[in-house]
Amino acid sequence: MNTGLSDDIAELIAMARAGSVRAAGRLLSLVESDRREQVLAHLDSVPVRVIGLTGPPGAGKSTTIAVLVTGYRARGQRVAVLAVDPSSPYSGGALLGDRIRMAAHIDDPDVLIRSVATRGHLGGLAAAVPAAIRLLGALGYGLVLLETVGVGQSEIEIAAVADPTVVILNPGAGDAIQAAKAGLLEVADILVVNKADRDGAEQTARELHIETGLPILTLVASRGTGVEELIEAIETYHRTDTDARSTARARAQILSLAQSRLRGHPGLDELAAAVAAGDRDPYSAAEQLLIGVTH
Repeated sequence: MNTGLSDDIAELIAMARAGSVRAAGRLLSLVESDRREQVLAHLDSVPVRVIGLTGPPGAGKSTTIAVLVTGYRARGQRVAVLAVDPSSPYSGGALLGDRIRMAAHIDDPDVLIRSVATRGHLGGLAAAVPAAIRLLGALGYGLVLLETVGVGQSEIEIAAVADPTVVILNPGAGDAIQAAKAGLLEVADILVVNKADRDGAEQTARELHIETGLPILTLVASRGTGVEELIEAIETYHRTDTDARSTARARAQILSLAQSRLRGHPGLDELAAAVAAGDRDPYSAAEQLLIGVTH
C-alpha cells in the first residue's frame, strides 16, 4: 500500500470521527472508487443497523426518511442516510433534489446525508453500499437509512443488506400495480401506505394485505402522523431477526458481489461473442469465466 495514501486515509478517518462531514464525504467517495479496499483495510468491523426504504417515485420516501431521522435522533441515535442514485454522482436528479426535505437535519453533526451513485463506480451498488455501511459504522453511525427509487435491480440488492426493507406506496391502484410490476412487493418486509389522508388509502391497504399477507401501516409523513407506529414496527421486526435471515442476507450479498466481479471481467465480451457466433456453448463459457475470476 502507498504509505502516503495510507496516511491520508488514516487522517481522514480521524477527522471524520472527530465530526468532520467533509472528511466523511471524502471517505465515502473513496469507497465508491477503485481505492475501496485501501479504505476498508483501515476499518474495524462494527455492527450497523440498516433500514431499507423504497417505493415508486413520488411516494414520499424522502419526507418519510426525514421524520424517521427525527424519531431516531430523539432516541439518541446517530443516523446516516444513503440515497442511492441510479444514474451518476453528478446528475442532480430527483434523489439529490429531494434532499431539501431533510433540511432540518443539515446542521445536526450526528446526521449524515449522502447520495451514492450506482453507475460509474467500481462494482456498482452491490459493492459500494456494503462498503459505505461498514465505513459509517466505523465512524460511529449506528443506524443507516438506505433509500432507493424503487424502479429496478437496486431493490433486490437493498434487501440483501437491510433489516427490514420498508416499501412506501401512495393510495390508489397505480402505485400498487407499479410496485408489483417492479418486484417491490416481493422484497417488502413492511408495507406502508403514505398520504393516508387521501381518498382510497383504506382500500389500497386492504388490497395490499390481501395480495401480500403483510400487515399494512398507514402514514401521513408530511404531518408526522403514524411515524411512531412505523418506528415500532421496524424495531419489532429487528428484534425478531433470526440467524437464518441474517445468513440469507449475507448469502445474497456474496452473490451480488460475485456477479459484479463477473460482469466486470475483461474476457466476458469475447466469450459472449463466441457463444453468439456458435463457436462455443454457454456452459463451457460460464465455466471459463468462473475460472478466470478465481485464478
